[in-house]
Amino acid sequence: MIHSAQAQSTKTPYRVTLTDPSGHTWYVDEPIDKGGQDSAPNPMQILLSALGACTTVTLQMYADHKGIQLDHVQVDLQLNPDGEPETGKNDIVRKIILQGNFNEEQHKRLLKVAESCPVHKLLTSNITIQTELLL
Repeated sequence: MIHSAQAQSTKTPYRVTLTDPSGHTWYVDEPIDKGGQDSAPNPMQILLSALGACTTVTLQMYADHKGIQLDHVQVDLQLNPDGEPETGKNDIVRKIILQGNFNEEQHKRLLKVAESCPVHKLLTSNITIQTELLL
């Protein structure tokens, strides 16, 4: 499956309109101290929320498939909470809170399943980005 999205600048400095082929629209903005209007999440928050959303959906789908009672999933994420991005090493801390009726074995399996979400796999893979400037 090919996933795609488009980003377009707007008349508001640093606010970006994002769209996909399905017609969804969402936005990115920078905080006021960076010259933006703080009207939407910044790009790193969007990246973290993609991981959080994927983790949540993957856990829900697995629980549904296996008949595990999973009532609520919360995923808290932080990028470089103690790290120094200028060193080239970045850390994402992901804390998952699960509520439901499951045993210890199922709990351990759910943790393993969280690491198999597609965004987790992508972020931990060897990614290449091919850039082409069109005039």
